[in-house]
Amino acid sequence: MQLNWVLKKFEELTASELYKIMQLRNEVFVVEQNCVYQDADDKDQPSLHLCGWDGEKLVAYTRIIPQGISYTEASIGRVVTSPAYRSTGAGRQLMQESIERTFSQFNCSSIKIGAQVYLTKFYQSLGFVQSGAEYLEDGIPHIEMILHK
Repeated sequence: MQLNWVLKKFEELTASELYKIMQLRNEVFVVEQNCVYQDADDKDQPSLHLCGWDGEKLVAYTRIIPQGISYTEASIGRVVTSPAYRSTGAGRQLMQESIERTFSQFNCSSIKIGAQVYLTKFYQSLGFVQSGAEYLEDGIPHIEMILHK
């Protein structure tokens, strides 16, 4: 699958793009995962937004967060793939693009994430290693993981 990858600062997003991002995040994190949480957490504004488009359809998205906001290290969060595009490799492409863009945009040597535990093996396959104990976030088991350049 060939997606069109677009990276933008928050203020560069159009209203339509932002709407599609929020729609996808809500579809998966709130509805599918049945998780009530505060999505608008003031981390969107300083972050970069990586979108994988199939025409006008938002297929995959991450929020790339600069150092010092979520962690001392740069971070990748709100990792989401449209349910209609699962098992197509879009999620792996998304993370590979996100990792590459995070290292290049923030000139950093490591990336830290808060990963849902059930995705540990997926993130390990990308080079991340567990860096903290398991914890609950919004009722979902997570672990901190780190990737060094």
